Amino acid sequence: MICIGNIKLPDFPLLLAPMEDVSDPPFRHVCKQQGADMLYTEFVSSEGLIRHAVKSMKKLDIFENERPVGVQLFGSDIDSMREAAIVAEKVNPDLIDINYGCPVKKVACRGAGAALLQDIPKMVSMTAEIVKSVSAPVTVKTRLGWDDSTLNVVEAAERLQDIGIKAITIHGRTRKQMYKGDADWTLIGEVKNNPRIHIPVFGNGDVNSPAKAAEMKNRYGIDGIMLGRAAIGYPWIFREIKHYLATGQLLPPPTLNERLDSCRTHLLKSIEWKGEKLGILEMRRHYTSYFKGMENFKETRLKLVTTDSYAEIMAMLENIGVRYAEAV
Repeated sequence: MICIGNIKLPDFPLLLAPMEDVSDPPFRHVCKQQGADMLYTEFVSSEGLIRHAVKSMKKLDIFENERPVGVQLFGSDIDSMREAAIVAEKVNPDLIDINYGCPVKKVACRGAGAALLQDIPKMVSMTAEIVKSVSAPVTVKTRLGWDDSTLNVVEAAERLQDIGIKAITIHGRTRKQMYKGDADWTLIGEVKNNPRIHIPVFGNGDVNSPAKAAEMKNRYGIDGIMLGRAAIGYPWIFREIKHYLATGQLLPPPTLNERLDSCRTHLLKSIEWKGEKLGILEMRRHYTSYFKGMENFKETRLKLVTTDSYAEIMAMLENIGVRYAEAV
């Protein structure tokens, strides 16, 4: 059993990463159905929360069937981050996570996310203020460093643990790398195997198959894995990894009916949460992934991402089931 404060997770839990415009309640729902052990919200702007901006407040929507679920915050101002954590705790998340890893310009170039890797003292001060201000466990997601000359995650992990964080997730790239090249888990392993570290250490980056998950687990001894891009349109990655780790056997890929069922559920939950117009619009980014690898799908995909009618989309999904079943 892995414990994050008072949160009890199974041995070697699989976590769904906080991804902007992806990790919303509809997506979290389908991932939970397929075995995700811990979920996170999209990352939420501290400035938006303290202004009670509608978009930021909406990201705090969490549901009982998602638990355990964490709210992830980002920002550059210590006071704003502390106040935002207090606002976020009012929705009763299981934990508060701090984003010290986002590499995108609109976050990092404003002094938030991965930018804090350039100022470890400020990172520590900010975290300490949040830990003191909330009763929920506080965790951190970060990267190896800002660039190859500042690979300071081992020091950061020690100092953050010392001021009270309950777990750390490390993405195996620097900010300068963005998402390019291969993730390097060597320093993640160093953090985990550091005798000073006693909190759970989760690894993140490039795990896109059961075999890769097993390799990272066995090579670096980490406590669990956070999955991001590999789960988009493919929530079955969670059950496949769990089955492989338990048995050494690969599960067959999801059937067409399973793909359709998850896609329909995702669409329905999206509409329930966002309303029909926005729910349909924001579901469009997922269709390609749900039906990846299907032959002669281009025309159908184009229709799925251009229609605004729920009834028409459901009819197209039904037709996909019939047409491809007949082809088999």
